[in-house]
Amino acid sequence: MSNPVKILVFKNEIEAILLGEILTEKQIPHIIRTYHDSALDGLWQTQSAWGHIEAPEEYRKEILLTYNEMSS
Repeated sequence: MSNPVKILVFKNEIEAILLGEILTEKQIPHIIRTYHDSALDGLWQTQSAWGHIEAPEEYRKEILLTYNEMSS
């Protein structure tokens, strides 16, 4: 995957899993990163955001469109 950039931040794990599955079906390269910190037992993760998705910049528009369709 060429130069992944942060595309959007997830509110929870369910969003991340669902979008990840849709993007995999569409064969869009992506990486889902969680903010889980085992030292704090995930405390920071749940108070701020769950994580984010990274992908090549050329897929930004399609990923955001897919996320908005999924969220509505």
